[in-house]
Amino acid sequence: MAETDIKQTRKSLYRLFFPLLVVIALQQLVALMVNLVDNLMLGSYSELSLSGAALVNQLQFMLQQVVAGVGAGVAVLGAQYWGKREVDPIRRIIAIGLKFSLAAGVLFFAVTTLWPHSVLRLLTDDEAVIAEGVRYLGVMSWTYIIYSISAVLMYSLQSVETAFIGTIMSGCTILINAALNYCLIFGHFGFPELAVTGAAIATLTSRVVELLIITVYILKVDKKLRMKIRHFFTLDRTLLADYFRVAIPVVLSGALWGVAQTAQTAILGHISKSVIAANSIASVVFQIFAVFGMACANAASVTIGKTIGSGRMDLVRPYSRSLQRIFLAIGLVSGALLFLFKDVIVDLYNVTEETRRLAVSFLTVLSVTTVGTCYEYPVESGIIGGGGDTKYAAICDNTFMWLFTIPSAMLSAFVFKFPPVVTFIFLKADQILKCIPNAIKCNRYRWMRDLTRAA
Repeated sequence: MAETDIKQTRKSLYRLFFPLLVVIALQQLVALMVNLVDNLMLGSYSELSLSGAALVNQLQFMLQQVVAGVGAGVAVLGAQYWGKREVDPIRRIIAIGLKFSLAAGVLFFAVTTLWPHSVLRLLTDDEAVIAEGVRYLGVMSWTYIIYSISAVLMYSLQSVETAFIGTIMSGCTILINAALNYCLIFGHFGFPELAVTGAAIATLTSRVVELLIITVYILKVDKKLRMKIRHFFTLDRTLLADYFRVAIPVVLSGALWGVAQTAQTAILGHISKSVIAANSIASVVFQIFAVFGMACANAASVTIGKTIGSGRMDLVRPYSRSLQRIFLAIGLVSGALLFLFKDVIVDLYNVTEETRRLAVSFLTVLSVTTVGTCYEYPVESGIIGGGGDTKYAAICDNTFMWLFTIPSAMLSAFVFKFPPVVTFIFLKADQILKCIPNAIKCNRYRWMRDLTRAA
């Protein structure tokens, strides 16, 4: 390829990829700031409240993984049809995704409402932490249904390169959540002091506002999809078969990944209360610093999917090579920033010295594994998944998780009784190890598939 062609190819990639990346990253960053606000305020109120909320947030993470799988199916298929400028199939795919996502939200709501104590007992045997978690879950369970709808609608808009509304939505959420947290956790401005329950009420309120914003936008403002209420109730059996083929591997992988993350929390949760709190702090801080790397997966999925859908297979290889270099650069910067600011951020929390020390140690580990996460995840779910091969991510993730990560961490924690930071290293090592098979798979280019049907 001539030098001028290479420059032109890169320009076309940058025009497509970076606007999506920036908007999606900002959306995710603002959404994560909601978790950070909850984390900081509950951590300032009491370490027990922080630990109880951390357990419940792990259940939320499980649901997020399932819904992300459903949304990925919508985004992958939708982006390819968007490349062909065929909107009607996208509307039908959205309707399918919403039905599956809502079913997941209702299931999580039912289980956590009927058996809250039993569910949380799987994660820890500390009765004081469980009691706080049950109080938090009593309100938070209602957010599961709301989130399952709004998240899939957001994925739907991303598939047609409309992502800015997510940033607006998340911005409103953090303002509402922060204000209500301040009032309801501590009892300021005449509000009752509700502690962990107040944090849950603030989150529920912000989720309702999120759903209202995204619903009004998609029905009244959006000019690309032109969705009407009747479109949500359609069921195209032909596209349902296509959706199953694309989405089911991702949904199953997300569900198993969510179970695995819950298992990780259970392993740490059965070590000590300080480890639970330290892991909660480290997880939230890591997500914020790795937000651009994680957003790369969504942006790359739409970029590659749209390129394949538009019939430009000749651009997929150079796009893939350039994207991999971008992922590595973002990973190195994110890891370095996390390492530099870890002590300053942990000092914002009102926790014991043991919890602080553990949180700093965990973040030191994450500053290294972040480089791997920012490369392997967008390659696996963005380039390869967006290119049409959604089975690979399910196989790779769960092979490493269930054959290496969980067994090695359990042996470390319960058999050899290694220090918590060593167990934490075993839990995060797969983020580096998966870079090898993902790089090999990506650069063989056997994942390029046009998933659309003729009009």
